[in-house]
Amino acid sequence: MYLNPGMRNQLYSELSHAVEAWKPAELTKDYTPGDRALCLQLEDGTNVEHKIDPKTNSLPPLRNPDILVGENDLTALSYLHEPAVLHNLKVRFVESKMIYTYCGIVLVAINPYESIPIYAHDIIHAYSGQNMGDMDPHIFAVAEEAYKQMARDQRNQSIIVSGESGAGKTVSAKYAMRYFATVSGSSSEANVEERVLASSPIMEAIGNAKTTRNDNSSRFGKYIEIGFDKNYRIIGANMRTYLLEKSRVVFQATEERNYHIFYQLCASSHLPEFKTLQLGSADDFHCTNQGGSPVIEGVDDAKEMCSTRKAFSLLGISDTYQMKLFHILAALLHLGNVEVKEISADSSTILPDNGHLTVFCELMGVAYQDMSHWLCHRKLKTATETYVKPLPKVHAVNARDALAKHIYAKLFSWIVDHINEALRSAVKQHSFIGVLDIYGCVKSACVLSLQHVFKLEQEEYMKEEIPWTLIDFYDNHPCINLIEAKMGVLDLLDEECKMPKGSDDTWAQKLYNTFLKKSDLFDKPRMSNKAFIILHFADKVEYQCEGFLEKNKDTVNEEQINVLKLSKLDLLLELFSDEEKPAGSLTSRSKMPRPVQAQRDHKKTVGTQFRNSLHLLMETLNGTTPHYVRCIKPNDLKSPFTVTTACARNNRIRSICYSPVPVDRWTYQEFFNRYRVLMIQKDILSDRKQTCRNVLEKWVQDQDKYQFGKNKIFFRAGQVAYLEKLRSDKLKKACVRIQKTIRCWLARNRYLRMRRAAITIQRNTRGYQARCLVVFLRRTRAAVIIQKNQRMLVARTRYQQQRSASITMQRLLRAYQARQTYRKLLYEHKVLTIQRWVRGWLARRRCRRSLRAVVYLQSCVRRMAARRELRKLRVEARSVEHFKKLNVGMENKIMQLQRKVDEQHKENRELSERLRTMERSRAAESERLGREVERLRVAEEESRIKADGVPSLLEQLSFLRQELETTRVEKEAVQEEARTYRVDAEKVTLLLHSPDAPHQDAVDMSVLLKLQRRVTELEQDKQTLQRHLDKREEAQQDQVKNAEKQRTAGRAELDLEALKRQELESENKRLKTDLAELRQSLATVSNPGAKTTTSSPGAKTNPGSAPYNVLLEQLNSSNEELEVRKEEVLLLRSHLVRQEVLKHNKLTLYWFTVSSVCVRSTPDYHTLNEDGELWLAYDGLKETNRRHEEEVEELREEVLRVREENRQQQQFLSQSLLLPQEARIEASLHHEITRLTSDNLDLMEQQGKQDKMIRKLKKQLKVYVKRMEEYEVEPPSPEFTSFEPRSPVSIIRKERDFQGMLEYRRGDESKLLNSLVVELKPRGVAVNFLPGLPAYILFMCLRHADYSNDDQRVSILLNSTINSIKGVLKVKRGDDFETVSFWLANTCRFLHCLKQYSGEEAFVKNNTPRQNEHCLCNFDLSEYRQVLSDLAIQNYQQLVRCMEEALQPMIVPGMLEHENFQGVLGSKPTGLRKRTSSFPGEAVYTVDSILQQLSLFHATLIQHEVDPELIKQVFVQQFYIICSVTLNNLLLRKDMCSWGKGLQIRYNVWQLEEWLEEKGLSDCGAKVMLEPLIQAAQLLQVKKKTEEDAQAICTMCSALTTVQVVLNLYTPVIEFEERVSISFIRTIQALLKGRVESPLLLMDAKKIFSVTFPFTYSPLALETIQIPSSLNLGFLTRV
Repeated sequence: MYLNPGMRNQLYSELSHAVEAWKPAELTKDYTPGDRALCLQLEDGTNVEHKIDPKTNSLPPLRNPDILVGENDLTALSYLHEPAVLHNLKVRFVESKMIYTYCGIVLVAINPYESIPIYAHDIIHAYSGQNMGDMDPHIFAVAEEAYKQMARDQRNQSIIVSGESGAGKTVSAKYAMRYFATVSGSSSEANVEERVLASSPIMEAIGNAKTTRNDNSSRFGKYIEIGFDKNYRIIGANMRTYLLEKSRVVFQATEERNYHIFYQLCASSHLPEFKTLQLGSADDFHCTNQGGSPVIEGVDDAKEMCSTRKAFSLLGISDTYQMKLFHILAALLHLGNVEVKEISADSSTILPDNGHLTVFCELMGVAYQDMSHWLCHRKLKTATETYVKPLPKVHAVNARDALAKHIYAKLFSWIVDHINEALRSAVKQHSFIGVLDIYGCVKSACVLSLQHVFKLEQEEYMKEEIPWTLIDFYDNHPCINLIEAKMGVLDLLDEECKMPKGSDDTWAQKLYNTFLKKSDLFDKPRMSNKAFIILHFADKVEYQCEGFLEKNKDTVNEEQINVLKLSKLDLLLELFSDEEKPAGSLTSRSKMPRPVQAQRDHKKTVGTQFRNSLHLLMETLNGTTPHYVRCIKPNDLKSPFTVTTACARNNRIRSICYSPVPVDRWTYQEFFNRYRVLMIQKDILSDRKQTCRNVLEKWVQDQDKYQFGKNKIFFRAGQVAYLEKLRSDKLKKACVRIQKTIRCWLARNRYLRMRRAAITIQRNTRGYQARCLVVFLRRTRAAVIIQKNQRMLVARTRYQQQRSASITMQRLLRAYQARQTYRKLLYEHKVLTIQRWVRGWLARRRCRRSLRAVVYLQSCVRRMAARRELRKLRVEARSVEHFKKLNVGMENKIMQLQRKVDEQHKENRELSERLRTMERSRAAESERLGREVERLRVAEEESRIKADGVPSLLEQLSFLRQELETTRVEKEAVQEEARTYRVDAEKVTLLLHSPDAPHQDAVDMSVLLKLQRRVTELEQDKQTLQRHLDKREEAQQDQVKNAEKQRTAGRAELDLEALKRQELESENKRLKTDLAELRQSLATVSNPGAKTTTSSPGAKTNPGSAPYNVLLEQLNSSNEELEVRKEEVLLLRSHLVRQEVLKHNKLTLYWFTVSSVCVRSTPDYHTLNEDGELWLAYDGLKETNRRHEEEVEELREEVLRVREENRQQQQFLSQSLLLPQEARIEASLHHEITRLTSDNLDLMEQQGKQDKMIRKLKKQLKVYVKRMEEYEVEPPSPEFTSFEPRSPVSIIRKERDFQGMLEYRRGDESKLLNSLVVELKPRGVAVNFLPGLPAYILFMCLRHADYSNDDQRVSILLNSTINSIKGVLKVKRGDDFETVSFWLANTCRFLHCLKQYSGEEAFVKNNTPRQNEHCLCNFDLSEYRQVLSDLAIQNYQQLVRCMEEALQPMIVPGMLEHENFQGVLGSKPTGLRKRTSSFPGEAVYTVDSILQQLSLFHATLIQHEVDPELIKQVFVQQFYIICSVTLNNLLLRKDMCSWGKGLQIRYNVWQLEEWLEEKGLSDCGAKVMLEPLIQAAQLLQVKKKTEEDAQAICTMCSALTTVQVVLNLYTPVIEFEERVSISFIRTIQALLKGRVESPLLLMDAKKIFSVTFPFTYSPLALETIQIPSSLNLGFLTRV
């Protein structure tokens, strides 16, 4: 209840002297009808008695519940009367420092007279996109609502800013325009929004002035249309002005100023460009010194002048035009100082030497005489004549002032036209938002706002299907018609102005005669005949008629205008060039038609101008959707955040109180949540509407007090207060019960704690006593043990001494005896040794003598026997019968041997052909090796230049050259030997077939014997070489065993070699047996021949006979066998030479000489064919051919190995060059030692493999020979004829050849990127691929371009890849989170691949040897790595924006608005502003929605295998966004700052922290981002009373800035909460005063933290990657 200390019928001026207009009080005694007084108690405890008027029985107005005090919407109050509105505005303005309050659709703005930080860009962005009812009241909320409705309803909007002078209308309009310019932006590059904002400084300079109520009062009305295109971006603007206060140019009241521009000119008069203006201080000019207050506190006019000139330049007004403009303004100042001298009562003059008039004429470019003449004279025209009449001084001064006002008005219009021209756009305007800023009270706008409120209320009732009837409300149209209608006040004033003898008195009489008894709104003061009273909407206003006609005429002397038209100043001519033009020719941006004008503008009355402007304004406003801002002036002293009674109880407050306001309304869910405590469990139904109906029927008996709509409940005034009282009583009872239970619980807990403490004390005491007893027993036992051990130690020591002495004596005695025995035995042993050696020497001497005698005897006997046998054989050889015996039975065998020889010849030709083929391939390989050697030589030279510490490469190359030369010599030797054998064979054949062989029989036998001896010698040489080879192999195996004990393969190889040697020996024996059989058969044939020879001595063997042919064929076979054996011997010798070269370089020359001698020695044919060894020589030749093939294969492998070593050497050299000199030498030595050790091991392993392969081939050869003997007609096996590299070698080569590269043709980059980047869809397609597959494929293509050393291809591929990824993310799917995250992962993987395979030590330390082989070798792509890093940063920022766009609609509803604890936190009635929500029916979001969205983000990032560190950075950024958006909305929503909301925020933050724990992101720093929000929630929950509480709050709020610790926003929601006192807030401010921090209120929600991309190693091998066919990349080739 409120108590009014005075009469409510008193005038406002009288009420202003009271300290408070209303005081809150409480009834101390119940009121019953009929009581004459009320017993009341004020808040300070004073008891008063309030008398009740018996005539009216009017009671004081009731107070609203405490829960509604400070509500941001006045329509939410249960009682909307004057004291309730005043108290609510005072609480918000004075205590909470909040200047904005809603009253339904109207925004009430109170001028704070202080700069407050609520208009920054972060505040603008915070209100952007928000519904009007979701945030605290603000001019930005009204602007956002207008902007949204323009876009949604396709209808133009208007913001009507009204209020008295000093209420802050101009500032409110300026901030509204700033909001549109910031949020919408411009559609072109011309920055239209900057030009729109730049017009404000100009209009303030030429149209604003200081008044007693406002330092920057707008002295004209303006309506600014801000134009938008189809995309709702600013394209231009247009300004229309109304009723400029021209009189201020020549007159100012006390403590007021002229327009700001004049003071800015005077403050800048010291500038060089302003010297010609001849200005000085503002106190020197009459037009600027009348108010006596030329300076505004806190305003620097010189700086303001700079801002004004800058704004002129921005709007396209050149410096030349600016100076001309300043000339005119300075001339006006000088014109005001022109002094008029009175000559007589009817005439006046200006002195000829008037300095100010002279300056005026110079600046204006007019003649001094003409201007001085017409300032003191006027021309009168009659029908026949024209008279020049002098003017009295008063009229001359008025004419001078009228000229100044007219020039200023023209200049003002010119500036406005040029501003409109600068703001004009060539783009067609789609819609506009108008901002009306006009001083005074616009009655039509007030009526329009009332009608709008009623319209909204009726729509609400119809939508809710509530029965309603039309009510009467105050209509201000009769008052408007009284003033503006035909024959109204203004019409009569214009009519009187046209009368020749019209005056203020005659006009007053006309008003009395017309309206005095005919209109209830018009009245006449009792004591005056020159005034009248009009009853306005708020109260009666008295008007004085004196001076009305003169002000309404606003006349100017035409001759003065004519003088100005003759000026030399072109700007002045431009100002008056439209005097003769019709109004339609004016260039104006406005699309509204102007009223019909007279021929000359300066003859139009002020009343007509006002009426026409008002009609045009109302026509514009009626075509738009209005939004209302009512500005209120709180005090006349301009004190910040102070309210005085007189200003508070003005017509604005009363208009709010008397406005038709809708009743209280709640949605069913809100009512259920608020008054759940009034229900019992059985009252709660699933149908919320029926539940609310049951509760209201139970507690409110009068059903006329409420109505049920479709979605809301409507209450009459006072019912919410009654329900709040019921709720409060119910909660108090519950609190009492809870307190009782808690106190019982506390008492019981105290008893249980005491009982447990007593038991604990007893237990500890008993334990202490027991421990003392145990200690005593332990000490007693310890003493006994110590005594026992001491006695034992003494006895043991004595015993040990005696024992030691005995042992010493025994040892010495036994040692003496042992030495004596040893000397005796040593003497005996020496004697026996001497005897043994002497006897052995005598026995050996006798044995040697006997052995020499026996050997000599045997030699003599054997020599005698051999001589006898030789003579016998010679006799047999000369007999013909012997040859006959030899030839018996040999025909068949010779034929078989002939077939074998043919087959061998055929095979020899095939082998010869293969040998030639291998020779050609070997020549090509030798040429290639030569090129390789040349390349190695070049690399060696480069290595020698770069690093002098690598001499081993030259030695290795020299060794390779020597080995290649050795191989070539061996090949030539083999070829020479083959040719020698062929020549010898031909010679033998010719010799055998020669007809002139007289002693052929003797020759054949001698040749046969020589061959036999030669074969024997070769067998001996072979055995010698074989033994030497066996020794070498045994020595080698011993070395291998010593070096590597685990190698056991050598034993098997030795066994195999021994087996092969045995096979060779058995083969030799078989051949010898065959030769013996052949000899025996010849001997058998020769026996009959001997007889024949004896009988017929003249007969001899015919060369063409069968025995001779058989012998010849046998001889050829023997020769071939001998060649085979010879080749086999050479093969073994060459093998030994190679082994000696690899092991001992000193023996290389010796073995090479031996081999050369053996090869080059030409054997004598007559000494080769002994014992039939030629077959073995033939087989050896075939084996030699196979060996050549094997050697060629070995050379190929050796070349590959050398190439690989060369590549490793180059890599080592490139790495070593990066090291310092000392480290480089050390690394080179270490590398050389490692290489030599590896080479030795490789050579040993290679030697073993070669030996093993030789034995294997020999074994296969023998098996094949045996098979050929068994199957003589079967052709050779394919395995033998095609001796080429087999499948194991080819498979290994193929796997080794694929180096993890993809080859593509030049020009296929667009096709590749189109399939891999542009057309690839991550959703549903790419998810089935290997993560990072596009990056791997692109890198494999890049590796091939690098391998090809094609810099152009590398550049094209990288640039095209970067541009394609940018195009996909910017043009096509830049807003798709899955696409952005997919390409962020692939960009990072591509970047990591460039690092991993760059060869840099920091990145390759984890690589496998195979991965190191895939490193880039030709190009350094570090610059492209930086470009890719920048691209990854762009992708990351775009990913953050995508996530922010998805989370932004969920954050505020989920973190702040949704209540997880229904009925516990409480809610408040909302009011009319909730109906202005721009997006009704939006989805309901909870904190679970946020967690689901975060989980979706996390799953997608994990699926694409984004780097874990990058995932952490992403969620740190998102948690910062959640914190900043939530905290910013909390700071801008006073209704959210309560204890219950703090509990809700803490719960939601806990759920976010649990989500981090679940996803393993608890250590990523995201929790730290939530710290400001956590502290803000704690701030809402902590105690706020004492100074200790204040210190605790300051310590706790370390993450909040001083301006964010806004305890004045704390709003109790339930009765048990208390408001924060002002003294406590001041204590907090004093404690936080020393902090150095940002002055911004809101957190920067657009801030994006810097991101890093740590290197992530990939174990994936490039050669294992398979390309899916769905990518359509068939044109790529694996390399």
